[in-house]
Amino acid sequence: MKSLSAPVRRRHEDRPAPLRRSDIPAAAPGRRLGGTGSVLGAILDHGPVARSTVARLTGLSPASVSGHVGRLLARGLVRENAETAGPTGLGRPHVPVAIDTDGYLVAGAHIAVAHSTVSLMDLRGRIVAEDRQPHRTTEPRRMLAGLAARLPRLVAAHAGGRTVLALGLATGHRVDPVSGVIVAHPQLGWRDVPARAVLAAATGLPVHVDSHSRSLARAEQLFGEESTRTSTVLLFVGAVVDAAFATEGAVHRGPRSGAGSVAHLPLGAGGTGGAEPCSCGRSGCLQSEVSERAMVRRAAAQGLFASSFPELLERALAGDARAVALFRRRARLVGRAAALLLDMFDPEVLVVVEPGAGRIPECLADLRAEVAERSWVCDDPERAVVPSSFTGSVLATAGGAVALGALYEDPLGHWPALPAVS
Repeated sequence: MKSLSAPVRRRHEDRPAPLRRSDIPAAAPGRRLGGTGSVLGAILDHGPVARSTVARLTGLSPASVSGHVGRLLARGLVRENAETAGPTGLGRPHVPVAIDTDGYLVAGAHIAVAHSTVSLMDLRGRIVAEDRQPHRTTEPRRMLAGLAARLPRLVAAHAGGRTVLALGLATGHRVDPVSGVIVAHPQLGWRDVPARAVLAAATGLPVHVDSHSRSLARAEQLFGEESTRTSTVLLFVGAVVDAAFATEGAVHRGPRSGAGSVAHLPLGAGGTGGAEPCSCGRSGCLQSEVSERAMVRRAAAQGLFASSFPELLERALAGDARAVALFRRRARLVGRAAALLLDMFDPEVLVVVEPGAGRIPECLADLRAEVAERSWVCDDPERAVVPSSFTGSVLATAGGAVALGALYEDPLGHWPALPAVS
């Protein structure tokens, strides 16, 4: 496979002009799925909103919308606000409906390489509380039991009387959401861990499990920028590096739950100061070049000693020139991978989950410049390449988004804490 780091020379006399996005006819907008889920999604997007407006937004009949809203009211997922008159003050008053955030929460858990995060999130995707702790063990059942044990304390301190509907678990690498199994997490040494079964037995809650990149892509489509709704590629760069592709609210998993495994995309050295060895036996893979561990190791090799990646990031945010340079190098390498993903999928938006791109303006500019230089399809990186909507709360968001994604997809499904509806 040709290295992504090969020098790019736009010599138009040697090859045909690239096909740009503006040359490609726009695809017809996708149809939003019908039913109660689409009504709940419209209320999330536009609430407080009148039922008549929901009908226009979803294409459903007013009578159908009234029925769906009635079921959502009965389940306690939406509420009616005070009546408002029409635009001219005449005619039948509107009774707008909105997401009810007073009755229910979801819990989230995210397992990173060095630590885990437990969180509470309301039904609009807002973090209510979070608790992050370093791993005391990497034995899977003991770690999952420890996560479950932390949840009651968080609920007692922060739920404010609201009921927790479900627990969402997110982590990196290969996760099968259908079986609830963490298929493989090499850095933790995990394989075929029945996470859903273990956590459901320990908490008594419905448990939903997915990869953190897919959960964050779904979070962007639910609660992030509207531009992500049509199609999105999400590139997650942390201790683990992976990706997700979502279109019209559906996230592609692949038959073996392996979609988005981009850790070993070859970058090579390519003028970046030497390729890093990778666990796969090669050198210059995306993850081995840009992961948190690689950043700390490269900093030490340059005489900049940081005890952890967060410390290195804080130095960059404080203006340490050597730390900033390391993050800018990382951004350029991530830009190479981003350009390839843009050309492969041609999404409306590519979301980069990486703290430099989210918090250091020079990094986002460098990343977009790399995309502009290398992508054949993306002709507007300023619009098409964006940082995460959840910078600063990414890990707390990831777990809760797994549960909320399931709720918004099937609000009338099996949710034991909610009243039954016909």
